[in-house]
Amino acid sequence: MTQLRDTAGNANWTTRARAVIPGGASHEFRYRQPHAIYFTRAKGAEKWDVEGKRYIDFKLGAASQILGHAHPEIAVAVARQMHQMPYTGDCHPLEVEWAEWLCRLFPSAERVRFTGSGSEATMLALRVARAHSGREKVLRIDGHFHGWHDLLLTGAKPGTDTPPSLGVPQAMSDLTVVAPPELARIGEILAQDTGIGTIFVEASGANYGSVPLPDGFLQGIRRLADDLDRVLVFDEVITGLRWSPGGRQALDGVVPDLTTLAKIATGGLPGGALVGKAELMELLSPLEVRDGLTPPVSHKGTFNAAPMVAAGAIRAMEILSTGEVQAHADAMAARLRDGFNGVFARHGLAATAYGNSSTCHLYFGGPSVTGLDAATIRKVPPGLVKGLKDGLLERGVDFMSHTSCVTGLPHTPDLVDEAVAAFDAVIGDLIRDGVLA
Repeated sequence: MTQLRDTAGNANWTTRARAVIPGGASHEFRYRQPHAIYFTRAKGAEKWDVEGKRYIDFKLGAASQILGHAHPEIAVAVARQMHQMPYTGDCHPLEVEWAEWLCRLFPSAERVRFTGSGSEATMLALRVARAHSGREKVLRIDGHFHGWHDLLLTGAKPGTDTPPSLGVPQAMSDLTVVAPPELARIGEILAQDTGIGTIFVEASGANYGSVPLPDGFLQGIRRLADDLDRVLVFDEVITGLRWSPGGRQALDGVVPDLTTLAKIATGGLPGGALVGKAELMELLSPLEVRDGLTPPVSHKGTFNAAPMVAAGAIRAMEILSTGEVQAHADAMAARLRDGFNGVFARHGLAATAYGNSSTCHLYFGGPSVTGLDAATIRKVPPGLVKGLKDGLLERGVDFMSHTSCVTGLPHTPDLVDEAVAAFDAVIGDLIRDGVLA
């Protein structure tokens, strides 16, 4: 007998969730009308919701699961550690092994301090950078994202120098200078404002490369930081171990002073890390005394380097260190981009699929994003956002955002081609309905 699907499951769970969780979601991007989708199982590059519907996943845990959901070797490592010692709040050998792996892989990593998340890593990076430079202000690039906290939220929305949230003190915004990704302009700002001690850059460009950086930007910002004596921080929360085993910095040969990591660097498990040059990182050491403080820079965190996370992360480092996973993911992303561009060509649309490494981004305003600023690239009509997202989900394809996605080890040519066919159908529907022309 055929099992009936619980077609009201997602709606029912949404009703229950909204009674106890604001908006019914624990992350604002998970909110959806008329109801959210609640998932119960995931394996490889596929996942299933409470109604039993299957989806091809191009979100992969907000880009954290490059090895795929429930990778067997990661699962075994975590399960074994759960039985042996899940968490005691003590030092343990696995944190040392994990830190050694990061120091081997990332050029900037002479010392490592683990955190509870990527947002915490960027918070700590800014504290360390301010302590080292002795200057409070930070320069960040328009539209780049460095976590949800007050310290770096101003300028996260492209084209604005205000925070995209209530509750952020004006004093925090006053310490943040938002600049376009233009080296000449950044050089002028740094020369004029001696209160800026830190430069923060999302190493891929805004939103994991949806707004590509100009050629030579990372090399140029390194030179500016050196010439003008500023601390340079690369946010590699997404690029780390995705662009290459040593992140974007290893690929481009540019070494920042500090690097923030999470997602893949934590084995796809909750956590984060700050790595960097010993001169700066030793400010966190209880062996150091400065201005009467020991350690000079305070940092705590109950679940920093939790053994279960460390166990999974170490196994992930071993697998990812060869670069083979990244090469496969890159090839699948290239296949996906080619497929989407073929759809645009068949429908006669002035749109493009583009991206670096294992990412795919969509732009519906023309055949190229070259020379466009973040506000232009990221501005998408609400009707198109909803139509594209809803249409893909209806056909069992889940993107990381409405116009971006990532690939990983479990994606195959067949899964990519299936997704392209679904995308083709959605684009056809959007043209039919007058959303696209």
